Amino acid sequence: MRICIFCGSSMGYDEVYRKAAHQVARFFIDNNIGLVYGGANVGLMKILADEMLAENREVIGIMPMKLIRREVAHNGLTRMIHVDSMAERKEKMVELSDGFITLPGGFGTFDELSEILTFNQLRIMDKPLGILNINGYFDKLLEFFDHAVREGFVRKEHRENLIVSDNIYELFVKMNEYKPLTIGKWIKDIVKESHS
Repeated sequence: MRICIFCGSSMGYDEVYRKAAHQVARFFIDNNIGLVYGGANVGLMKILADEMLAENREVIGIMPMKLIRREVAHNGLTRMIHVDSMAERKEKMVELSDGFITLPGGFGTFDELSEILTFNQLRIMDKPLGILNINGYFDKLLEFFDHAVREGFVRKEHRENLIVSDNIYELFVKMNEYKPLTIGKWIKDIVKESHS
């Protein structure tokens, strides 16, 4: 099994984020899970990769050539896949991974999270997506998702399809129980709503 992790190329100011990255890496090691990630040698990404590589575990990085030229690539990975664009990077992550976990990060992490949410909503793929909500980092984003539901722009079932926990063990249990949503009813509902 391989899980893709979206997370920061920064460490964050609070030590709790670094500790959580170590815990996730240890969980992957103990459960024989391969890591797919952005391929960087900086931030939380570096912590995950280094800890897993120290235990001879599989770590696959995927990085656009422009970023590799900026010397942020990790040179010690099991495999580094070079791609031409950020869009191609995400396509490759989807292809290689059995599920996705989002740790704290910045705009790139938010972009990756949003794309997988959309893919699951549209049934472009049926793989679980979890948020490891370390230190309440995603609380405001989750509140906004709830606001979008209340305002009628996100469907309740799609919001609930996003798996959230502050504990990697609990998150993984929930991800293993993931069931894709059917697409037919909500498409009919939005068509009806648009023509009433």
